[in-house]
Formats: sequence, C-alpha cells, structure tokens
Amino acid sequence: MGKLKPFVVVVDDDESVSRAIRRLLRSIGIAAETFASGDAFLDVLSSLPSYRPDCVILDVQMPGLNGLEVQRRLSGSGIPVIFITAHDDIGVREQALAAGAVAYLRKPFNDELFVRTVRAALEGGQVP
Repeated sequence: MGKLKPFVVVVDDDESVSRAIRRLLRSIGIAAETFASGDAFLDVLSSLPSYRPDCVILDVQMPGLNGLEVQRRLSGSGIPVIFITAHDDIGVREQALAAGAVAYLRKPFNDELFVRTVRAALEGGQVP
C-alpha cells in the first residue's frame, strides 16, 4: 500500500507568496492548501476533525492571529511548524523555535532550502 501524498497547509496573508509556495510544493508531489489568516485555518482545523495537515507553514505577521499565536494553539498537536517571515526579529525567532518550530526561514528564501526544510519536517528528521 502506498502512502498518501503529504499534505501541507500554508498560512500567509500575502496571496502571491501563498500561491508561489503552493505551486512549488505541488511540483514536488506535496499537496498544499492555503489560508489568508490564522483564524481561517484554525476554524477549519477545529470544525473538521479529519482535517489534519502533515506540516503547517506560518507567516509571522498577519492580521488577526499572528503566526506565533497560531503556533501556540497548535501546541500538543504534533504538527510540525515552519515559519516564514520578511521580518527577521531575533526575539521572535527565538520564541518560535523555543515553542517547537522546526524551522524559521526569512523571505525571500531559497527554493531548494525551503524544499529540503519541508521534506525534513515531514519525515520528522533534522531540518537543514
């Protein structure tokens, strides 16, 4: 029996970034869905018990719930979290990693590094 395609959720209020990441993930055989806000993602997650992404990619700064708050609410779910941000604040970076994020990437990021990071998160291995 073959394993189902990995499923990743991208939460970013910048539609062009979400679209580009979704396209990149799909090009390497990873199913991806995007949300423009943490609230929208958490609403779907809580209302559909079978909805379970294998990894969540979060922007730090978004209207409504920011990425750190979404990460806090996912705490204990076992879903790996990767942060992407245009603002590399060392305090935010440390907070995200201390709360269990598997990676913290600065936009614009290298596609190859991003793909390696997502694959490592999905496999539960060491993130590059």
